[in-house]
Amino acid sequence: MNRADAFALLCEYTQSDSLRKHGLAVEAAMSGYARRFGEDEEKWGIAGLLHDFDYERWPAPADHPRRGSEILAEKGYPEDVRTAILGHADHSGVPRTTRMDHALFAVDELSGFVTAVTLVRPSKSLADVTVSSVRKKLKDRAFARNVSRDDITRGAAELGLELDAHIANVIAALQGAAKELGLDGSLAAGTGAGPGGGAPGAGGGAGDGAG
Repeated sequence: MNRADAFALLCEYTQSDSLRKHGLAVEAAMSGYARRFGEDEEKWGIAGLLHDFDYERWPAPADHPRRGSEILAEKGYPEDVRTAILGHADHSGVPRTTRMDHALFAVDELSGFVTAVTLVRPSKSLADVTVSSVRKKLKDRAFARNVSRDDITRGAAELGLELDAHIANVIAALQGAAKELGLDGSLAAGTGAGPGGGAPGAGGGAGDGAG
């Protein structure tokens, strides 16, 4: 298991630029938490990168993320990564028991939401996103309405963090990957959206119901 192969797998099964960017965002958030917790950054990052890789082909709850887990098992991905991916979707019925499990659930919706907040700012830059701006949008139920505010709150609780601290951690992690995510201000400047060519959307977790 390595990051290059994981990214190739994501691209093989996912053509949507916004879903790819969501995978990259969750990867960045997971890697950030792995650093904070002294865990394996590559392993945690890969879990984030691939958590929704099967969603475009199999979006139904009966299939996602189980189809993806089956593919990962065939390719020899470790059980803890597959369990975390299964557990990030409540409908799978797979309990979250490890810190990696809890982290993936915690960053999924929030990463998509922070992306959405960034895209409505004039600068379209993560550098201009703050905890207070994210909090303000969380209170606006019409904004990114498919995002489960409850999942975001529960995610912070599962990590044993205050919500503001969790939001700050995810913002910081995504800021470190801003160029790759196309959220470094280049969209506002008209210099393109980065790899993939299209403007990133709110992400799989936030924008289209992917679990």
